[in-house]
Amino acid sequence: MDTRELDQLCINTIRTLSIDAVQKANSGHPGLPLGAAPMAYVLWHKHLKHDPAEPKWADRDRFVLSAGHGSMLLYSMLHLTGYALSMDDLKAFRQWGSKTPGHPEYGHTLGVEATTGPLGQGTANAVGMAIAERWLAARYNRPGHTIVDHHTYALAGDGDLMEGISAEAASLAGHLGLGKLVMLYDSNDVTLDGPASMSFGEDVAARYASYGWQVLRVDDGDRDLAALDRAIASAKAETAKPSLIIVRTTIGFGAPKQGTCKVHGAPLGADGVKETKKALGWDPEAQFLVPDAAGKQLRSALERGAAARKDWQARFDAWAKAHPELANEWKTAWANELPKGWENALPAFAKGSDPATREAGGKVLNAIAAKVPWLIGGDADLSESTKTAIEGSGNLSGRDGAGRNIRYGVREHAMGAIANGIAYHGGARTYTATFFVFSDYMRPAIRLAAMNHLPVVFVFTHDSVALGEDGPTHQPIEHLAALRAIPNLHVVRPCDGNETAEAWRHCLERTGGPSVLVLSRQKLPVVEPRQAGGALRGGYVIAEAAGGAPRALLIASGSEVGVALAAQRELAAEGIAARVVSLPCWESFAAQPQAYRDAVLPPSVRARVSIEAGATFGWQRWIGEHGIALGIDRFGASAPGNVNLEKLGITSARAAAAVRELLLKNATPALPVR
Repeated sequence: MDTRELDQLCINTIRTLSIDAVQKANSGHPGLPLGAAPMAYVLWHKHLKHDPAEPKWADRDRFVLSAGHGSMLLYSMLHLTGYALSMDDLKAFRQWGSKTPGHPEYGHTLGVEATTGPLGQGTANAVGMAIAERWLAARYNRPGHTIVDHHTYALAGDGDLMEGISAEAASLAGHLGLGKLVMLYDSNDVTLDGPASMSFGEDVAARYASYGWQVLRVDDGDRDLAALDRAIASAKAETAKPSLIIVRTTIGFGAPKQGTCKVHGAPLGADGVKETKKALGWDPEAQFLVPDAAGKQLRSALERGAAARKDWQARFDAWAKAHPELANEWKTAWANELPKGWENALPAFAKGSDPATREAGGKVLNAIAAKVPWLIGGDADLSESTKTAIEGSGNLSGRDGAGRNIRYGVREHAMGAIANGIAYHGGARTYTATFFVFSDYMRPAIRLAAMNHLPVVFVFTHDSVALGEDGPTHQPIEHLAALRAIPNLHVVRPCDGNETAEAWRHCLERTGGPSVLVLSRQKLPVVEPRQAGGALRGGYVIAEAAGGAPRALLIASGSEVGVALAAQRELAAEGIAARVVSLPCWESFAAQPQAYRDAVLPPSVRARVSIEAGATFGWQRWIGEHGIALGIDRFGASAPGNVNLEKLGITSARAAAAVRELLLKNATPALPVR
């Protein structure tokens, strides 16, 4: 069998495995694997630097299937090249508990570099991975010792490039000159509903060229393997620009309805599978067939990968011997750990200093950055307002990787997904920052960070109507409730500078998922005395009732803790003992032992009032069915912040009145859900 025949055999093996799995599941997307198999084969067999036996090797190339609906293409490649994905796993495609879910899931299947499927996310994740590679190379490579040197590849479809997030991410990638980023665009001109021309007629090549990308073309991605090989080689040779390879393909190549939307998102049917196999020169009755010659050819990735990794390991060992301090730092960073004693650098804020929590957050961030040099991050053109620049560290350069401040520009959607890409890559911790109301633009990326246990810190400032005159377009209302609804996301809203320090500590020590840090624009009084470390548990008694056991509980987060303390003083003057509980992080508090939660929120105390300058949705969990939730269930207004709070009822007088009302009625609400 000559080389050309062997290559075609391998490509058709990829194709037929994919359509067999889709057909067995009676669910899935056969069109992309049939059309994109040639480019996947050329990339994985001739260019991708990876070791299937060590899927987490730090200096491997990354491959992101942004068009995640075509997941069987990726699963076929993983199985055929020697990853721990068996034929039985392929046969269990889209079934409960299988390693081959409908869209690729990071952490679930070895070899899957990112969770994709929401179109466009993978393109931005790939930009984040390329940023991570550049920054790590600048941080750790030394003359004569190169230990970070790899590429990031993404495979995207028409739908990916329609999504606005891909435009944001591509614009930044071109601006930064990320030369080790290569995107293969499966240009088949078909979407789920029909021809792409119904909604997509732009000149993609011109758009990406205007972004600063190198644009290459392969006119026959179905057959011209040599052209695919040359294009990828040219992309790798260009070090100053990211590369877009526009590959013209036929969706559902070989299927009876190839080139149409009918092969996009539905199984071919038993007869359709047989007809497709006949068209490919395959035994129509054979199922899940891997010919010996194809299997041997594709599994040569194991030998090549082992050799590449062995070579890297030798270079790494020599580097580590020459630079032991850097090697220790590398080990700590890649393990997602923190330096011993780093928390001792956290600043303390004295009573009377009264910083806005965004200001306190900036001081805390810079104290941490001095101790954790692999902490990098950026903002959406708002660092002067969010206070999240790392001082003295410069702006990240995509060309040489220097600098720790990533200037994302006004690209919130891409910013979140790019930060996820940095976390997927590994070796650095990262954060983002913008105004809280713009978390709406980032919600898809935040959700995916939570789903994939990525330890990204999402900083949001200007956290309520107290931001003032910018008005309701910029004043968050429902955002705390909306983010608290996301599983595995910790939302932390500290009440003063010292809680902010503890909040940052919580966010960095949490490695099993992302955290949202919600900070104020207005100055907030430092609360003293208080229970140090209480914020790390999510909730604690910040001010005990005077004169005995509490008759009422005032529960608040963030700036409204100050409102609760003022209400407590007003009630104390009347002989009413009320406890004030600061509840900066619901998720962390809910994870505490029942005994601790009961000690903070005694079940016997049923007169409960919550105070938070946002939607009241969800507070019944802590105040019970008949407690009173003071909040804002309408949009804000353009006025000074203190006027907004007064007009919208976030006042100590109203909180005190709510306590009196509950006590007067002798309310006996149901106990809060634990």
